Amino acid sequence: MRLSLIAAGAATLLIAGAALTPSHSHAASFNCRFARLPDERAICADTGLNDQDVRMALLYDITRRLVPMGTRGAIMDRQVAWLRQRRSCGGDRNCIGRAYNMRIAELNQVMERVYRQGPF
Repeated sequence: MRLSLIAAGAATLLIAGAALTPSHSHAASFNCRFARLPDERAICADTGLNDQDVRMALLYDITRRLVPMGTRGAIMDRQVAWLRQRRSCGGDRNCIGRAYNMRIAELNQVMERVYRQGPF
């Protein structure tokens, strides 16, 4: 009986893990099945860049929701400019990685300001 409970628990963990594993056809900010531009293809082909995309997209979404309206517009404008910058990297994975590092750092700075303004 105990062995069957352990097996059932392991099966549940495997199923949950599979459900939480991201699909290789999706990055956080776009669907890789529709990736046509060199930067998008590079992100979809590189796990590290895909992970950075996931982190940046989640941080951007959270940041947009936490800042006041005037700041929100500036953050959204900066995101559009950043996407143009990332696109200018073409398929250069090092350039794309540096672009993500820069944008993630910028969004983290915004979040630090939000945290300092607390409490929530």
